[in-house]
Parts: sequence; structure tokens; C-alpha cells
Amino acid sequence: MTALTLSTAGAATLRADALVVGVAKGAGSKSGLVLAPGAEAVDKAFDGKLAAVLATLGATGAEGELTKLPAASGLKAPVVVAVGLGPVPDKEDAYDAEALRRAAGTAARALHGSKKAGFALPAASVEDAAAVAEGALLGAYAFTAYQGGENKLAPKDAKSKDSGPKLPLAEVALLGAKPRDKAYKAAVERSLALVEEINRARDLVNTPPNDLYPESFAAVATAAGKEHGIKVQVLDEKALVKGGFGGILGVGQGAERGPRLVKLAYTHPKAEKTLALVGKGITYDSGGISLKPAGHNETMKCDMAGAAAVFAAVVSAARLGLKVNVTGWLALAENMPSGNATRPGDVLRMYSGKTVEVLNTDAEGRLVLADALTRASEEKPDAIVDVATLTGAMVLALGNRTFGVMANDDAFRTSIHEIAEEVGEPSWPMPLPADLRKGMDSPTADIANMGERMGGGLVAGLFLKEFVGEGIAWAHLDIAGPAFHEGAPYGYTPKGGTGSAVRTLVRLAERTAAGDLG
Repeated sequence: MTALTLSTAGAATLRADALVVGVAKGAGSKSGLVLAPGAEAVDKAFDGKLAAVLATLGATGAEGELTKLPAASGLKAPVVVAVGLGPVPDKEDAYDAEALRRAAGTAARALHGSKKAGFALPAASVEDAAAVAEGALLGAYAFTAYQGGENKLAPKDAKSKDSGPKLPLAEVALLGAKPRDKAYKAAVERSLALVEEINRARDLVNTPPNDLYPESFAAVATAAGKEHGIKVQVLDEKALVKGGFGGILGVGQGAERGPRLVKLAYTHPKAEKTLALVGKGITYDSGGISLKPAGHNETMKCDMAGAAAVFAAVVSAARLGLKVNVTGWLALAENMPSGNATRPGDVLRMYSGKTVEVLNTDAEGRLVLADALTRASEEKPDAIVDVATLTGAMVLALGNRTFGVMANDDAFRTSIHEIAEEVGEPSWPMPLPADLRKGMDSPTADIANMGERMGGGLVAGLFLKEFVGEGIAWAHLDIAGPAFHEGAPYGYTPKGGTGSAVRTLVRLAERTAAGDLG
């Protein structure tokens, strides 16, 4: 994990591999390239001509744009990295927090392999400093666990410059903040703890399914619980059979490695509210007997991203000492085809007692979530939020960067949407149309796991709603689009697992602890 420091040094005197400054696109009377606050000392070293030099090199200040140039002689760092923030805000110091996160992330990604970089981006407020810290730490992420192995065919004395992966930026030195101010210290400590858990969620999503399966995921959760004072309970196959968890068992019965239901309980002695978080944890999804077509299997290790997000959020709440009880439920299974797998047409008796006709075994996430939602409801939490890479239909509706939010309470759905936007996670409120429920009527069971094809993401939400306890506020986050990024990295978003929804869940817990959600 990249180290984070609040530096007492100025940009001109900091000894580092690079200095990062922000630039923006001017408009009107201030058209052209504009230096963002924080770049003053660097501009002075360039005799006030830094903007002109950057413009000559083609910099415009557009968001995501990055320009490197040799440092002037008055700077201790040898390289200056200018990163675009987008349009200049109406108020000079009022740069959008997400623009700062993305700019810091872009710079941190460009500095992979460096030991230390000073970030002289706008940090006049606690919120700005936290955004820069978050973005830099998220951007510095790299998953290298399976790279750099020994080449046994190479000569023993051979030394190759490319023998291992390029490691992330080792240290982020945040400039322009107030190192001795308690509020700044608390903000960057929060950012560090939060990003460490987001990056742990990313690691889990990126881990290949031969190493991450229900039992090993449960072991990771158990170890984290011991480290952070979280009570962990793991229900194995025998316990699931005894408890009647037909949904989780039905999905997992085709795999050699059996399913698990993991409960993580963080409690605070002064807590007045309890949140339950439920995560879909399909550690590999082949589709089961309803096998996925060619080209759709290669990334299905990511189908446990919801459980990874829930796990990271509970651990974050514990590390931050939030005054709210947070219980996480990880519904873990492999969905595999075999002679013992659930077949289309089978009927499962769920933990709630309801029966479900399985029309498509690739609609398995809702089955494991249904059992976990019922179990979570038994503890009468004030609210339940489930997180899942649930439907391709949601990706078709909202694209790859936005998750859908459904709920049984409009005000709660609005709150989740607002929180997600606040922390920089694009989301969109979606309805649960009552007319789509009829499509799941079954002549054999209480309900089928499939309904109308059109509006499939909403149909899945309606299915889950059936398993939420009476009178409990509930929201469903379908993160199928943003949970796993297959394209080129951008901003602080890497290729592979993204840690989607963790920031939303943690801010929800913080708002609940503060009494802001009623």
C-alpha cells in the first residue's frame, strides 16, 4: 500500500521524484491554460512562465490530460507533472472534489515505479485535501500478486530489467495542507483507512477463482475480523443444510467447493442505529447448467464484487470507529455445471420458506441474496442495503460506469443516490414497477427466478424485494457495470476490480451514525 504523508515542506524544497500540479481550462476573460492553486512555488521556479511552457507543450487543462516536463533549477524534484482538472470553477478555490480525485489518480498512475511524489494540487480545505489523498492512493493501486515469478529457463546469472512488475508509487506527500491541524490529520487518516479497504476489495475481485472460492473468502473475512475486532460467523454446508438455506445451497451444489454464508458484525457501544449490508459473492459464475456463451466467462471471477464491497465497508466502519452497528452478510458460492447442479425447472425451498422455480440457473445471484436478505431481516436492522453484480440488463440501461439504485422506500433510494454522487460514484435511481411482478408467477412454486426479459434489472430487484422483512427500509445496488473495468485505466480507476460501492456504503454508515438519515 502506498504511504501517505502530510508534508511540512514546500513544493520548492521537497525532495521527491516528481511534483504534481493542477492546471485547468480557462474561459471568457481568463481563457487559456490556468494554473490551479498549489502551483505557485513551482510557477515561481519557472519565472512565472509555467503556464506558457505547458501550453507550448500542448497542455490545455482538460480533465485527464497529463504533461511531464523537466523541473526548473530552483526545484529539488527533477520532474514536474501537470494534470488537467477540467474547466476553471466559478470560484477560484472551489474545484469539484471528484475532479481532484481523478486528477490525483491520473498523476499517481503515471508515476508507477517512483519512490515519492509531492502533490501540490488544491488543498485549501479539509475536503480538498481528503479528495486529493483518496484519488492519489486509489490511482497508485496495482495488482501484482501473480506477476514477477522466477523464470526457471533463464540463466541463473541473468539479470533482466523487466524481470518484475512496475510497482506503484511508494509515497504520496500531500503539499499545501495543514499537517498540524487535527481536522486535516483526521481527514487523511480516514482516506488512508478507506482506500486500504477499497484496494483490498479490488484485490479480492482480481484474485483468480482457483485461489478465491467460498471457503478461502470466508478465511479472509475471519482473519480481518480478528484484526479489527469484528465478530465473524461462518456457516458451512452442514450449517446451511441445517438452517434450510435452499437458495445458497441450490446455487452452490454443482461445485466441488461448497458455499458459505459469512456474517460480520461490527458494533459500537454508543450506536443507536443498525445497518445490514448484504453482498452477492459468486466467486465464479459459469452460468451453471444455463451455461454462459463463449466470451462471457473470462471475467466471471468478478461476480463476488458485491460481497467484496460489503466486506470492505464493514472493516472500514470498524477502523473508523463509527457510532453505528454494521452487519455484513456475504453470500458465497461457485455456480458450476455438474451432474449435481441445479437444473432449469428445479424448485428450491428458500430460507424464508418460499419456494422458487429456477427457470435459468444463470439468474443465481438473486437466489443467494434472497436467503441472506431473509436472514438479515430477522435481526430487525434499521435498514438493509444489498450490493451485487446482478444483471447485464443494468449495464445495457446505464452503461459501464453507473450503478442502479432500487428501493422499497423512495426517500431511502434518494438518500443512497445523493450519497453516491457526493462520494464520486455515479448512480441512478431506478423504479420497481409493480406490473413486472406478474411475469415471475410460477404454476409450480411461489415465484420463479425469471420474469419478463425487458426490464430485467428491475425484475431482479422485484424478486429481491419479496425476501425483505416487513417494515425495513431496503435498497438494492446493481453494480454490474462499474464493478469490473475492462478498458484502459482512467483517473483513479484501474483495469480490473474497482471497489465500486465501498465509498457509498461507508458514507451511508457515517451519515447513519450522525443521525442524518432519520
